[in-house]
Amino acid sequence: MASNSSLNQESLSRAVQGQSVANYSSIFTGFMARGIPEEQIKPRENVFTYNAWLALGRQVRKGEHGVKCVTFIVCEDKKREQVTGKKSSFRRPWTTTVFHVSQTDSMLDATPENVPFAGGE
Repeated sequence: MASNSSLNQESLSRAVQGQSVANYSSIFTGFMARGIPEEQIKPRENVFTYNAWLALGRQVRKGEHGVKCVTFIVCEDKKREQVTGKKSSFRRPWTTTVFHVSQTDSMLDATPENVPFAGGE
């Protein structure tokens, strides 16, 4: 199992290197509905998933609501592998949530009150 740090770095890498712009419309619509001006919304620059923000040293504020997006993940096809003996994979849709930089705080400024689960509860 991957550590949280490597998961966060992988999330950031996928977010920055991705080529699809299929979710841009929903990202712009969703954040503009939350009062963020269109010119301040820059996917792959200041709009990332929760784990990608952690990799960048930022914490999404408790109670913030992001914008849902559909992405595709690669899965292994275990049944086909058993039949053919060859590794096989396929892509399937997956829903994720992205947050704007204005919904985050620097982890350097983090206190137990604004970091979920940091207070030991």
